[in-house]
Amino acid sequence: MQPTPPEAVAPQPAAVRRELGWGDWAGLPSGRTLVMGIVNVTKDSFSDGGRWLDFDAATTHARELVEQGADMIDVGGESTRPGAVRVEAQEEADRVVPVIQALHEQGIRTSVDTMRASVAAAAAAAGVDMINDVSGGLADPEMYAAMADAGVPVCLMHWRTLQEGAFGSAAGTADHGGDVVRDVRETLERLANNALDAGVRRDNIVLDPGLGFAKTPQDNWALLKALPEFLDGEFPILVGASRKRFLAAIREDRGVEASPLLADPATAAVTAISAQMGAWGVRVHEVGVSRDAVDVAAAWNAGKSYVGGANATGSYRNAATGTGTVTSTAMGTERN
Repeated sequence: MQPTPPEAVAPQPAAVRRELGWGDWAGLPSGRTLVMGIVNVTKDSFSDGGRWLDFDAATTHARELVEQGADMIDVGGESTRPGAVRVEAQEEADRVVPVIQALHEQGIRTSVDTMRASVAAAAAAAGVDMINDVSGGLADPEMYAAMADAGVPVCLMHWRTLQEGAFGSAAGTADHGGDVVRDVRETLERLANNALDAGVRRDNIVLDPGLGFAKTPQDNWALLKALPEFLDGEFPILVGASRKRFLAAIREDRGVEASPLLADPATAAVTAISAQMGAWGVRVHEVGVSRDAVDVAAAWNAGKSYVGGANATGSYRNAATGTGTVTSTAMGTERN
C-alpha cells in the first residue's frame, strides 16, 4: 500500500493545535474548546444589565458559572450594546478590579473585557489571566504597550466602527468593502501585527471575528460559514455569538417569541458547531448548556478514543409513578 501523501492528511483542528501555545496553562482544557463565562459588572448590558453590578452578586454569579463548567470568567465594566455610552475609566476600574482580584484569590481564571490600557494594567496587577479588547487595541493608543507589559494572553476582536475611532456602541452597520470575511481576516492580521510589534508574545494572541459588532445578520452568518478559514490561520479563535441579535432573529423568522435569553439554545448550537470545528474558545452568558455542547463536540471529535461514559450503560426506564418521578436504570437515581 502506498503511504498517504502529506498533503492528503487532514489538518488537526485548531483546538488541538493550541497545545503549542498557552493552552497548556494548568487548569485549562486540552483537547476541547474553552468555555468563557460572562459577568457584566454594568448597569446597561443588553441582556443582564444591572444584575451583577454589586460586588457580591458579581462574584457569586462568577462562582456559579464555574460550577456550571466555565473555564474562565470574562469580567467587563463597560457595555458596548447598541446605544451604549462609555463610562469613565476610574468607574470602569472600580467595577472590575475588585471582582477580578477576589476571583483570582479563589483560584478562578479571569479575563478583563476592556478597551482601556489603564484598566487592563490595573486588572493585570489584580491577577487577571487575559486581556480581552473588543476594539482590538485600537481604542486606546497605549493598549498594545499595556498588553506587552502585562505579559498575559490577549484577545483582539474585529470591530469596524461607523466613524473612525468612535468605539462605544456596537449599533449600526459598518462598510466592510463588500466582503466582510476578507475585511475581518485582513483587519485581524493587522491587529495581531500591531500587538507583535509592541512586544506581545506570538503565542499569547487570540483573535475574535467580532460577531454582532456593526455587522448585519448576513455579515454574521457569512463569518460563521467562513469559520474554518479563520481556524486554519495562525492564531486561536474565540467565538462570541452569545445572545446576539442575529441569533434572536432565528426565532423571529418563524414567528415565535424572541429575546436575548431565548437565544440561548441558538447560542448553544453555534457553540457546538464552533467547538466541533476546533474553535479555541466560546464566550457565553449561559454556561451550562454551552459546556454540554463543547463536551459533546469533544466526544464527537474523539470518536472511539473518547474516554468517559462509565455511567452510560443500560437504559432509562420511563417509570412514571404518578408524582412525576422517573427512575433511571443507568444512573440508579430518581428525579422529579
